[in-house]
Amino acid sequence: MTDVTLSATAPVIEQFESHRRELTGYCYRMLGSGSEAEDAVQETMLRAWNSADRFEGRSSVRTWLYRIATNVCIDMGRSSQRRARPIDLGPSRKPDPVHLVDVLPEASWVTPISDASVYDVGGDPADVAVARDSIRLAFISALQHLPASQRAALVLCDVLRWSAADTAELLDTTTASVNSALQRARATLAEPRPAPPSEPMTAEKEQLLARYVDAFERYDMDALAALLHHDVIQTMPPYAMWLSGRDDVLTWYAGAGIGCAGSRLLAGWANGCPAFAQYRIDPAGGHTPWALQVIEVRGDRIEAIHAFLDTGEAFGRFGFPDHLD
Repeated sequence: MTDVTLSATAPVIEQFESHRRELTGYCYRMLGSGSEAEDAVQETMLRAWNSADRFEGRSSVRTWLYRIATNVCIDMGRSSQRRARPIDLGPSRKPDPVHLVDVLPEASWVTPISDASVYDVGGDPADVAVARDSIRLAFISALQHLPASQRAALVLCDVLRWSAADTAELLDTTTASVNSALQRARATLAEPRPAPPSEPMTAEKEQLLARYVDAFERYDMDALAALLHHDVIQTMPPYAMWLSGRDDVLTWYAGAGIGCAGSRLLAGWANGCPAFAQYRIDPAGGHTPWALQVIEVRGDRIEAIHAFLDTGEAFGRFGFPDHLD
């Protein structure tokens, strides 16, 4: 593993900042929360800055920062509560607003993150595909079921492609221990498989998404029905309720979810998937943030819509405006 060490020829803060994006991705996979990942990286940078004069150069700056970040994530993740998707926490519900009383604590569900904050979206297509799969909601949720040491070993070796020896150095353990942790972690994730690999974005899928935006903004139930798989799922964190099947999803839209009529959608990427910032009509004028929709596509239809509600205050982290005039 090669990297620069702290030196007088390159400002320390610039060396730290050059690793911020990859550290954010690492912390997100460790913690399952976009905001916590950013907090963890900030804490990592602060600890590194405060101890920069004690850095002896026996490892690279990158390895040193990852070691600090690992300790920060382990400290932040000591709660017995593991983050997950609503579909991992209970059965689907019928589209009845009575279920809205069941609200999940913020610390219990996986929260989204912007693709651009964790990898170079303009990089090599093969690298981009791997990065996208490694931040899919199903994979992030599955990671949270692993002990912290196994999670770190799996992310470092299988996602970031560190060698077992380099990982052992970072985790202050032996190569044999890392290989053992990897074996256990892979076995845990093997069944059930979190999700199939994402499909590449094609012109046909872009057209599908454009049709989805048009149908949703017009709130045309017939047009939406033609775009959804019959077994489509809809989740709406922080609510525990999630819906399964096209009929139930559309029943919800036309009933309890009718307040979404007249919404506008802005396109982006989150968790390795196409994503849309949804703005509902603002009685005071324009449109106000409502939800971040993460869309999963299978073949020529949409198979999942994960609408993260109450995320308006976080729209800025995804590059979306805080209001539409």
